[in-house]
Amino acid sequence: MRNTILAKRYAKALFAVGKEENAFDAYGKVLNEISEVIVSVPEVEDALANPMYPVDVRAKVMEHLISQIQAPPQVMVNFLNLLVQKKRAGVLPDIAEVFRMMVDVEMNVCQGSVVTATELSGDLQEKLQATLEKITGKKVVLSTQVDPAIIGGMVAKVGDLVLDGSLITQLKGLKESIKGSE
Repeated sequence: MRNTILAKRYAKALFAVGKEENAFDAYGKVLNEISEVIVSVPEVEDALANPMYPVDVRAKVMEHLISQIQAPPQVMVNFLNLLVQKKRAGVLPDIAEVFRMMVDVEMNVCQGSVVTATELSGDLQEKLQATLEKITGKKVVLSTQVDPAIIGGMVAKVGDLVLDGSLITQLKGLKESIKGSE
């Protein structure tokens, strides 16, 4: 995150309004969609954040982005326009990330990821998610990734918790113990 303090300030304000309006999902969806465009298309980030462009040009770019999203809440339209007027549109991806983290804390949710050597079956993924939820005491939103380099087993991460049961890690540990006993 580049502008953590600034992002926290804007995300906190949007979070307060979202809590009052009970609109976390709608606000998060709009933030994520626009952030994805800004991150994936460097020209859009440049058009919104480059001080060489006048504010009215940046406002037209944001207006076009807003029009691409189906019926965003008026609060979000005002929020996004405010970011352009205050020359803070470049911070939008950071704001989206901080907002998501704040919503996760409020809803007792945490993000988790699992890396395996092969694709997980649906049943195994559900069991793994249930186990991680039991360990953390929170609802876990799990994302999966396949990496053949771990050879076998899995590496699960939820917040600060890392459960590494991969074969590659076990082999490295065995190698170190053999080296140490020489």
